[in-house]
Amino acid sequence: MFDLELERVAKWVGDGGYSSVAIQLPEGLKIRAPEISEYITKNTGASVLIIGRPCYGACDLFDHREWADALVHYGHSRIPSMGDDPDVLYVEARSDAGLDGLTEEVVSSLPDRIGLLATIQYIDLIPKAKEILESRGKTVLVGEGDGRLAYPGQVLGCNCTAAESVSGEVDCFLYLGEGDFHPLAAALGAGRTVMVLNPVTGEIRDMSESRDRLIRRRFAAIQSAREAQRFVIIVCSKIGQCRRELAAEAERMISETGRSGVTVVLEELTPDSLASYNADAFVCTACPRVAMDESARYGRPMLTVPELEIALGLREWTGYPFDQIRG
Repeated sequence: MFDLELERVAKWVGDGGYSSVAIQLPEGLKIRAPEISEYITKNTGASVLIIGRPCYGACDLFDHREWADALVHYGHSRIPSMGDDPDVLYVEARSDAGLDGLTEEVVSSLPDRIGLLATIQYIDLIPKAKEILESRGKTVLVGEGDGRLAYPGQVLGCNCTAAESVSGEVDCFLYLGEGDFHPLAAALGAGRTVMVLNPVTGEIRDMSESRDRLIRRRFAAIQSAREAQRFVIIVCSKIGQCRRELAAEAERMISETGRSGVTVVLEELTPDSLASYNADAFVCTACPRVAMDESARYGRPMLTVPELEIALGLREWTGYPFDQIRG
């Protein structure tokens, strides 16, 4: 179960004197939108507006100012490098799951030097996991990331700097969380094996096969784009994904290699939003995972900027260059 912190939210709304509040939720928590709305209205008298559009992270923070006095953003931590807005409250929806899956058998299967990582819902499990592993003689490190990360050991789909900071001192990483999206970032960017321990099911698995499969797909996309002459460079207007300087650099590289590129600003990147553009390949400066995980949906090669450099002959393939949004 994920903690919605309804009492804290209601107190924040009341103390702030807000008469209207917008609520932004990731897909997995939208089922609880009525519960959140009813609680806030009942306990504060404020009107509540649920933001129905998809939400991919704190990088996708909704601009509430034309709609409500304040915003409650659920399911993600703040991104420190984006600054603070006193009228935005982050509710991280921490899980109450434990570490029953960290059994003696699992611990004994891990190497001696381990880095710990987690998604925000399970970040509270890092100290306990460290204690268990160290009690079995393991050396355990929890890295500090850059300004995009709010907590030591945290990993985002676009940022694995906490893992990078200790990658030279560990033999593998143990990621506490669900799914592939976040641990795959660490597997691609940190250069070490990443094991995933699901706190809900107790399952443990190795991300190496998923990493290698994705890298093969990315190599194929780069090869397909080597002969491209016309590029569309995508800039995202979402506050935490907008990399205009990187888009300008991509356009410069394309031009200097005798090809043509046009920059397009989009709020939501979908196959339909790009269908009208006449291009041989796309370059994504929005969330890099759109290019990496979803490129098959677009019909033409979709590259990150480091991948573009390889396609243009400006960089050698000496290992996969994971594109991170750094803070």
